[in-house]
Amino acid sequence: MKRCTSVLVSIFLGALASWGVLAQTKSTTAGPHDTSNHGANYSVRTLPLPDDNTGDVSMDYIAYDPGTNSVWVPGGNTGAVDVVDAATGKVRQIPNFPTKEVDFRGGKRTLGPTAVSIGEGQVYIGNRGDSSVCSFNPVSLTRGACAHLDSTPDAVVFVAPTKEVWVTAPGDKSIRVLDAKTMDQKAKLTYEGNPEGFAVDAMHGRFYTNLEDKDRSLAIDLKTQKTIANWGPSCGKEGPHGLGVDSKAGLLFVACSTLAEVLDAGHDGAILSMVDTGDGVDDIYYSPATHLLYVGAAKAAKLTIARADDKGHLTIVAQVPTHEGARNGVLDKNGNLYLAHSAIAKFSALLVVSSNGK
Repeated sequence: MKRCTSVLVSIFLGALASWGVLAQTKSTTAGPHDTSNHGANYSVRTLPLPDDNTGDVSMDYIAYDPGTNSVWVPGGNTGAVDVVDAATGKVRQIPNFPTKEVDFRGGKRTLGPTAVSIGEGQVYIGNRGDSSVCSFNPVSLTRGACAHLDSTPDAVVFVAPTKEVWVTAPGDKSIRVLDAKTMDQKAKLTYEGNPEGFAVDAMHGRFYTNLEDKDRSLAIDLKTQKTIANWGPSCGKEGPHGLGVDSKAGLLFVACSTLAEVLDAGHDGAILSMVDTGDGVDDIYYSPATHLLYVGAAKAAKLTIARADDKGHLTIVAQVPTHEGARNGVLDKNGNLYLAHSAIAKFSALLVVSSNGK
């Protein structure tokens, strides 16, 4: 997402020393006296990534592939994508993605691969460096077909019911619809605001996104590509960010900067409940199988885990101390949550949060 920038490894080393945390060896655990923890203990460890001599790794959207039990991490400024074996931590890399340098907040920023989505026998990677979206074989890591857009891609989403890849392009307020096999552009959908975040409801044939600058959440019909609902999550001036969906219960989970909320997607989009998460929320992860919502707050340096009932009421299960910059989680098949890092992160690594005893 757009709030991601790179960080320095040298700062990471100093931060580790001050925290007394050794990467991959020592864990931090939410304390038993933390009343928000509700007695659930979680451990946190770091999984460093290669920086390819850049001194840092910028991360935004990451994804988990259950077929290969691997976490895919676009390395932005490194011009590479790291494919991490969830069982061993071993990293394979797809190198040589085009990058470009842009002016950013009075300095320079290098843009490269930033988003990934797991498809059916293919993995799709969006690259801000050359505005491309390409398919890759998940086993051999070889490149397949590519699309080159006339606007910078943000989120990349495989949509199984229609065998398409939907790409948000907030720069020109559009969503591009690509054929998942050929990567040919089939449609350009335009909006009055900047598309941000995504969730796919295959059961009801819907694609959800937000208009971040308008503080709106949209439901789009996958077949007609028409907007069929336009709701107000009331996130405020920073707008809504990530999304999650429970198709069976008819619930849409919306990330605001400091909280997560549930909309009644099966009816009128009313706000059913919300939980405070701390500042710095971007993307979120919802597991329909366990009804658990995972929300990493980058500025507050904590992970909120909440359970949703069938009526959309959220109850906090645990709030786990993490590190500044940790956000945008994905869950593996063993229940481990992987968090990427954003601009205020002090090290270039994934953070892995596990329930003690698993």
